[in-house]
Amino acid sequence: MTLLDNSFTADWLMDQYFPPVRYVVDGIIPEGFCLLVAPPKFGKSWLVLGLGLAVSSGAPALGCIPTGKARPVLYAALEDGPRRLQSRIKALAPAQIDDTLTFITKIGRNDIFETLQAFVDKWSDHEPVVILDTLGKAMPPAVSGESSYERDYRVGGMLKAIADSAPGAAIVVVHHTRKADSVDFLDAVSGTQGLAGSADTIVVLSRERLSKDATLRVTSRDAAEGEYRISLEGVGTWVLSGGSLKDAAEAAQTARATTGVGDRMGEIIEALARFPDGVKPKDIATITHVDPDDVGRYLRRAVEAGRAERLSRGLYGPVRSVLVSESNELPIGHADTSDTDREL
Repeated sequence: MTLLDNSFTADWLMDQYFPPVRYVVDGIIPEGFCLLVAPPKFGKSWLVLGLGLAVSSGAPALGCIPTGKARPVLYAALEDGPRRLQSRIKALAPAQIDDTLTFITKIGRNDIFETLQAFVDKWSDHEPVVILDTLGKAMPPAVSGESSYERDYRVGGMLKAIADSAPGAAIVVVHHTRKADSVDFLDAVSGTQGLAGSADTIVVLSRERLSKDATLRVTSRDAAEGEYRISLEGVGTWVLSGGSLKDAAEAAQTARATTGVGDRMGEIIEALARFPDGVKPKDIATITHVDPDDVGRYLRRAVEAGRAERLSRGLYGPVRSVLVSESNELPIGHADTSDTDREL
């Protein structure tokens, strides 16, 4: 055996067939190791419980997003007990509850990897999903001489290896955000960059306290980046705003553009969001009943602040950081799971 035995050539690589990426929740959570992060008491446990119920029964997630066939799901609810889990399931009132959803509420820190691997091995032919809530309750201690970064990367690497051990499997790990604010939402992941660097997908849930609206920001090695608006309906039920990823992406962009602005500016930006192909200031003035000269000034300020775009002379449009395919309402870059015969 030589050091180059595991190497391969470019022409060999291009002759190989790799199946399309499979999704747990279309457009948001693909197979592999996913970190779902949010501050404490933000509703992330409600979110992943709803996802677990949907995925285990094949029901739509977030009210409308396809999950495909029912899959076996292990929900390691390490911050909850049977009483609270039952109470929350009753509050969510799912249309169907299946024995494909399994709960475990206690796992020793030294047993976490073996426990998750045992479930994936048991259901390896059925694209199993594991939800670990939360990582802090199961994080193994650092070994002697290991830095925090090395520990985080080792733990993340182990979780990824478990997810990769079965075709189509996924591990969704709930984690907390750091307290400090950051321009890049990936920097919100608590701990060192070793953890974020080992994940295939990172989903960050952000919202203002006491608000029913939130934003899911997604970045992934296998899917396009995107941000989507979701809302709480009733007790703990998260639903996608607008009923589609496209509408939820537009709602998230509008929410971002209107954050921290006055009522008049916010009204104009919200009106602008209705016209992705552009609109003239006089038409915004007609919709908002604001003086045309004032609309022009607000639009120029919005462009300077990055809250709107000037598409051409006299034509303005909303800022778009996420492109969405008109044909399937999934982000451009999303793997088409129906195209099973596509070759690289």
